[in-house]
Amino acid sequence: MSAFHNTVLLEETLALLVKEIDGIYIDSTFGGGGHSFSFLKKISNKGKLIALDQDIDSIKNNNIFDARFNLVKDNFRFLKIILKKKNINYVSGILADLGISSHQINTPNRGFSIRYDSLLDMRMDHSKKKNAKFIINNYSYNKLYNILIKYGEVKNAKKIANIILKQRKKKIIKKTFELKNLLACFFKTKLKNKFFSKIFQSLRIEVNDEINALKDLLNNSLSILKPGGRIAIISYHSLEDRIVKNFFKTGNFHGVGQYDLYGNNLSPLILLEPRVIFTSKKEIKKNNRSRSARLRIAEKKFNL
Repeated sequence: MSAFHNTVLLEETLALLVKEIDGIYIDSTFGGGGHSFSFLKKISNKGKLIALDQDIDSIKNNNIFDARFNLVKDNFRFLKIILKKKNINYVSGILADLGISSHQINTPNRGFSIRYDSLLDMRMDHSKKKNAKFIINNYSYNKLYNILIKYGEVKNAKKIANIILKQRKKKIIKKTFELKNLLACFFKTKLKNKFFSKIFQSLRIEVNDEINALKDLLNNSLSILKPGGRIAIISYHSLEDRIVKNFFKTGNFHGVGQYDLYGNNLSPLILLEPRVIFTSKKEIKKNNRSRSARLRIAEKKFNL
């Protein structure tokens, strides 16, 4: 499983998330199955685990054969519908490990990595039509500018959007290296990887509608979790983490708290750890990609 994806913050996540060993748990981002495999070790024979992943490669890679386990190919934004079909009303815990898997990054033809000259794809679900190539060659100036700013906080976003529009009038931009060569004038050599990572992150988030999917999952979690149930989210950049932080603290995405006459926070969730949990130096040494991972975990209040 580790060859497919290196599991991040495993011990910290399960220690806080698994409260009832007989409960039903959701691994909404199956990936290489590392979290799911450890979930099954932690829960009892009466417990159940439902895992989701929208990437067919991840589904095909599954090698967990356990009567307590069920793997579904779908986006976690549809978790509420999936559970309804299974006649499940409430669960004890939900996990989402956001971002991209090691497999997706290391597979050249997926187009996620800046290292390979491949088609500008970046789809996590192959069945979806819109890929990064479509966005680069069809989005308006305003839409390109907005995703670069909103999803990547990219400097010179206006100039970058303009140069993309000018180039695509001459020739369709199809591959990753064509895009990199086109934008080579916008970075200093030492900051090349950081610059392109932001560009690719912006495109990937737009292709997969990741922010809206995350918001759907968080909103749905309030009706899916039983009182006392817990939700853990592992994010990898500040945009996702800010959304999770605001929602866990206030129950909304604006981070605006609501209080009763006595000053009690009316958020339906309570943070189990007041501060974000980062990966240890030991884990970063083993897996350098884990350095940006951030874990937040909350519990649904009983008095709702």
